[in-house]
Amino acid sequence: MARSKSTGKMSREEAGRMGGQATSKNHSKEFYQQIGKKGGQATSQSHDKEFYQEIGRKGGEATSESHDKDFYKEIGRKGGSR
Repeated sequence: MARSKSTGKMSREEAGRMGGQATSKNHSKEFYQQIGKKGGQATSQSHDKEFYQEIGRKGGEATSESHDKDFYKEIGRKGGSR
């Protein structure tokens, strides 16, 4: 357990990890799927088409800046072989 040297208290990271582990023991896969679905529905109701177009554009730009042409050739080849 990660404890602060000066206070002996648990770190936020460790507390969060322990809380997440305890929660996951109490809930099923279906529970997490349901709350994910509800979150997606809430998000889609609060944003319009232009919002999603803009975040898609930004994601595409970030991806294209971090990869070269060979990367795109390879994923295109893999996608074409399915």
